[in-house]
Amino acid sequence: MVLKSRKHRIDGLIAPVLFGVFAACILSVLLTGADAYRRLTERDREAFGERTCLQYVATKVRQAKSGGEISVSDFGGTDALCISEKIGEREFVTRVYCYDGWLREIFASSSMDCKPEDGERILGAEELNMSLEDGLLRIELTDGEGNAGSLVLSLRGEGENV
Repeated sequence: MVLKSRKHRIDGLIAPVLFGVFAACILSVLLTGADAYRRLTERDREAFGERTCLQYVATKVRQAKSGGEISVSDFGGTDALCISEKIGEREFVTRVYCYDGWLREIFASSSMDCKPEDGERILGAEELNMSLEDGLLRIELTDGEGNAGSLVLSLRGEGENV
């Protein structure tokens, strides 16, 4: 009889031990998955600012009717992408630039005296450097999180279609 009672005690302990091992395995899989998800979302968030800012500037360039309407000039001590267009008899300029930690845009008459703080905030960005040489627009951008990226665009000529 003594042998039978010991056998039942061991049988009773096997189920909770197996349940504990199963629960530990599930917990380790969940923690590993949560860590992988955290790393992926962090990487995507870091890349989002840089890609979005660069693509925003590239879209503005592509919206211009021709490369002759695009220039790079100093605007309040920072590089500004200037896109000129004529509406009726008036000349207007869209400026895209970085000021006070933001990528900004301002659309105004070319005769208006605008300041960098007047522009509309678009996305967080620390620095935007541009140069225009031989029909190539070089853009270097540092987003609000310190990620740097660059882009080179070829400007189209007068009357050229995309």
